[in-house]
Amino acid sequence: MTDPIKSYVALFPVTKVRFLSHHRQAEQATHSRMLATRVLSLVGKRAISTSVCVRGGHGVAKVEEYTLPAYFDRRENPLPDISYVQNLSPEQMTLKEKEKGSWAALSKEEKIALYRISFKQSFAEMSQGSSEWKSVCAGIMLFIGLTGLVVLWQRKYVYGAVPHTFEAEYKEKELQRMLDMRINPVEGFSVNWDYENKQWKK
Repeated sequence: MTDPIKSYVALFPVTKVRFLSHHRQAEQATHSRMLATRVLSLVGKRAISTSVCVRGGHGVAKVEEYTLPAYFDRRENPLPDISYVQNLSPEQMTLKEKEKGSWAALSKEEKIALYRISFKQSFAEMSQGSSEWKSVCAGIMLFIGLTGLVVLWQRKYVYGAVPHTFEAEYKEKELQRMLDMRINPVEGFSVNWDYENKQWKK
């Protein structure tokens, strides 16, 4: 039986080159897809095996501490992700075993001790004010005082004498000179000066 593709190529020689070119490109694309699928499969298997090794404690991948849940006392989140005490003492382990029984057999002190294992502070303790504002205010006042001392030292040893242009007599002459020159007579202070009576307008 004759292959229809070969017969078609034999009848049309010009098409033969194009057909072979397209056929080769299709094979390369198929090969690339197969290679990519193989690579992704190997990466997925490697990730799964690494995860399993980490869980099994084989130390393939190091888990950083900042990626683990942490304990925080916050009023907006009164239930932390983990307990406050992670490494229990023998007395605390005995108390945790006793916790599994009836709570009626627990004393008040034991219940408080169990609470302190899970939480560092109660909600009332978190809502209670602190004296931290005193240290903050003391730091601010100390900073302002040091800044004032630096300014006084600069006024005495760095800066020179006050220029004579800041004296009251000089400022009066300067003002009179500006009025004589009619500085800004439309919207400035010259509008309020009575040039006929030589005084400020009332």
